Amino acid sequence: MGSAEKGQKLVLASASPRRRDLLAQVGITPDTILHLSVDESPLGEETPRQMAARLADLKAAAARILPEAEGAFVLTADTVVGVGRRILGKPADDAEARRFLELLSGRAHQVFTGVVLTTPDRQIARRTVMTRVIFKRLSKAEIDAYIVSQEGQGKAGGYAIQGRAEAFVRTISGSYSNVVGLPLHETVNLLTGHGYQLY
Repeated sequence: MGSAEKGQKLVLASASPRRRDLLAQVGITPDTILHLSVDESPLGEETPRQMAARLADLKAAAARILPEAEGAFVLTADTVVGVGRRILGKPADDAEARRFLELLSGRAHQVFTGVVLTTPDRQIARRTVMTRVIFKRLSKAEIDAYIVSQEGQGKAGGYAIQGRAEAFVRTISGSYSNVVGLPLHETVNLLTGHGYQLY
């Protein structure tokens, strides 16, 4: 049974097919998907955690004013990869993707996802989730092959853990789905905790 059949409406304000797939994995199908465009440039001394939370809020504010959001649960999210205080966004080109992979090689990094839920009565709930990931040391050949695959283009940090890059992961501490783009445990808890009927 879809959410509309239960007298509720869910809007996913994200163009990411990965977030849509993750929701489907736990039986959630958004009634509407909105493609929002916001400025994803980091601000000054902003940390990766702060940036993930701010961008999710920015997307939520942009979505709330749209007609599709009227009377709906609206879910927005943003994922940021950080190495210390350094933010690794979506690589602009192959050269930047290579620099990101060289930086991640053999070391730990953090993946932050900010999640914002706006309820039909305009309550706002937020979570920011962090997962720690350690990559093995990557050879030049591995980096070259990954760049050629183009899997990392359009992905925070220049890689997609749900693809070939999963072979790069030595250890992961925390939510795997968070690294893909949406922490499912926290997202489902946000929804059901604010009245969304999942079952």
